[in-house]
Amino acid sequence: MSEGAQEGLHPKGWPGQVWLEGRTLVHLLDEQTRPTHMPRGPAKRTGPGFLNPAMAPARTRSILLLNDALEHDWLVRDDQSLRVLDALCATGVRIRRWRNEIPAPLQHRLRITANDLDQFALDWAKASHSTHPPFKTVEHEPEDDRYGSKSEQVFDNGLDFRMKDARIAMIESGYQWIDLDPFGSPVQFLDAALQGLSRTGVLEITATDTAALTGSSASSQARRYGAKGIVDVYAHDDAVRLLLATVATTAARLDKSVTPLMALFDGHHVRISCLIKTSREKASKIGDMIGWRVREEDIPYRFVQHPSPEQVKRASGPMWTGPLWDKDIASRMTEEKALELCQATSEEIEKMKTEGLKWSDDDVEYSARELRRSVRYISDAADLMSREHLLLNLDSLPRWAGVSGPPKLEKLITGLIKEGYCAARLPDLEPLLITDAPFNTVLEQVRNKAVSTI
Repeated sequence: MSEGAQEGLHPKGWPGQVWLEGRTLVHLLDEQTRPTHMPRGPAKRTGPGFLNPAMAPARTRSILLLNDALEHDWLVRDDQSLRVLDALCATGVRIRRWRNEIPAPLQHRLRITANDLDQFALDWAKASHSTHPPFKTVEHEPEDDRYGSKSEQVFDNGLDFRMKDARIAMIESGYQWIDLDPFGSPVQFLDAALQGLSRTGVLEITATDTAALTGSSASSQARRYGAKGIVDVYAHDDAVRLLLATVATTAARLDKSVTPLMALFDGHHVRISCLIKTSREKASKIGDMIGWRVREEDIPYRFVQHPSPEQVKRASGPMWTGPLWDKDIASRMTEEKALELCQATSEEIEKMKTEGLKWSDDDVEYSARELRRSVRYISDAADLMSREHLLLNLDSLPRWAGVSGPPKLEKLITGLIKEGYCAARLPDLEPLLITDAPFNTVLEQVRNKAVSTI
């Protein structure tokens, strides 16, 4: 039996330092620098107990999405349980946040399995969960696997811990929700993840190999994704669409179809969430959603199914060319909902301070800002991102419009809406506009607005 699994014992280095993510206490190794709120980009790894704080927004959105599936019953009926797997759970922050932050009335429907092959990280997850159990006690037995045998791993207050290769863990049971968050590219896990899902299920995938996905590393992009990229203002959107196309074509080979629920580029990684259904008919139509982005002279780009020989040099792909979000689900991902589910109350924080949390008034404010940032602009952009739209980088518009500088993005959005079009800001570090207005109409608005910096 491992050290962390023994009663009364903890993994080496325990308890480290205590941090709060959402409403969940997290133990960090002492050698990891205390995280900052709202960090950007990849952090330096300090060992198997490492927590990347820059991934906190993605974990927050996973809570909102899983809660939405239970609250609105779009995946399983309201009388059914939902089998969820975090295939590479590491120190267990995401699974513990699922247990803590999804409302208590829905918790009895969640069957959460946490898997990782790293003994130290898994022991750290178990110790964290035992030391800081969920707010509501959850009592249910582990699920049978596909072969009718029970889990031999530790089942502790609502979490079924397993230590297996992720590919084995994913195909052992018919999960309805799989979260796949590897270090680097997820391509080596895709087949197992898709086969491990039930006939209808959700697959959430993180990819941090953005150099390959954006085309910065052309050889890696060609080798892993069979694609060609262009590094320009559309590189982030290309990366999202390229990963979606990879998942969709892989799924089609298994007679499964893909419907994006939420797909975006977040700082240093791509995160996509898809509804996967077994359907030969829909899988056969995958080609309708795969194409290329061609840069043009009369408009920044257009999607084509197959570029001509003359277009290839200024084209990136093949990639997903269909909608990226589900309108109804994304419209419910509001700042208010994030705070409702994931912000600790003052009473909870005071209790956590007795358990080792060092948290100031500034920390309270900064953590609330982080939760808001996790979903900022999403509900406003939900409609456009669920249908055909034009994506424009604000900083590139002056060249097209023949003016010296860009207008404020908010003024441009307001102007387009007054003209009867839809317009919103895309969640991204870059100032990106999405709209259904014709490109020439956008340029007219740029010329009419007072020139200023963002």
